[in-house]
Amino acid sequence: MNDSSMSAYESCMLCPNSCHVDRTSGEVGRCGESDRVRVAWSGLHRGEEPPVTGERGSGMIFFCGCPLHCAYCQNHQISGGAFGGDLSVGIEVSIEELATLMLELQRFGANNLNFVTGTHFIPSIVAALRIARERGVILPVVWNSSGYESIEGLDMIDPFVDLYLVDVKTLDRAVAGRFCGLERYAETIEGVMGYLVSHHDKTCIDTDGRLSGILVRHLMFPGTLDATVRFLRWYARTLKSHCWLSMMVQFVPPKLDVSFPSLSDSEYSRLIDLFNELEIDDGFIQEQGDDIKWIPDFTQDEPFPAPFADVLPFFLNLKHRKSY
Repeated sequence: MNDSSMSAYESCMLCPNSCHVDRTSGEVGRCGESDRVRVAWSGLHRGEEPPVTGERGSGMIFFCGCPLHCAYCQNHQISGGAFGGDLSVGIEVSIEELATLMLELQRFGANNLNFVTGTHFIPSIVAALRIARERGVILPVVWNSSGYESIEGLDMIDPFVDLYLVDVKTLDRAVAGRFCGLERYAETIEGVMGYLVSHHDKTCIDTDGRLSGILVRHLMFPGTLDATVRFLRWYARTLKSHCWLSMMVQFVPPKLDVSFPSLSDSEYSRLIDLFNELEIDDGFIQEQGDDIKWIPDFTQDEPFPAPFADVLPFFLNLKHRKSY
């Protein structure tokens, strides 16, 4: 891909929504963003799975906007854009500044570069990565994604990705419509996973303890055990030999006053039994009660609890300089 890839913003098809808007002229589609990259936060984060977090933390860059608008999104302040987010949160960065963020994360001791919800900014991320590599950045790249990707976008970013940290939220259209905002997520994700498996070797950990390949995340939504059982059987049949799985069971919506049914002991036991039955051995399963009742507040310099994150000083300086 060369600089002409920036033309992808002119009739945007970077995600499956295929909005065809001209983001270079300020038009926005479902992601709510123009072609000007906006970053909400950057720093070391220690809330990922152990081989992603590493010793000091994963080097996160949280991008503003999102092609999906999930009802439960903990990052709703930055993901909503024109669909209900806070457009005052986040700062606009140039490609040069984005590359410098990557370099500073490496200097800060990051285990990797972890791009969170970057789908709608892929051309700019790739351009910044090229600059960062020329300046000596050697960290592996983690593509932290909802799974709602287009093949056009994946073709651009895939050559740079070492680990896909990818959600497979559901295969059920009704569940996708209720919790993810788009029923078609359910059929889109199967094609995405087919693409990833065909482009990457079997998932493994290297001698430095870093994971490469594909780590699938699945969160069981309240009252959707049958949909999760369907997903697990599909995963065992089509992905188990190639990917690792991170199974999450603690549902923490952004509005904590909203009541959702908790996972019962019998439901959790059924999941454990199914893991054993399907011989899903590589990965992680969250324990019951293994949750922290907090939602990140991206209006703050440090949105996360202190044990979980350290803001990147360069980002903090950039944020305050651009605030004036």
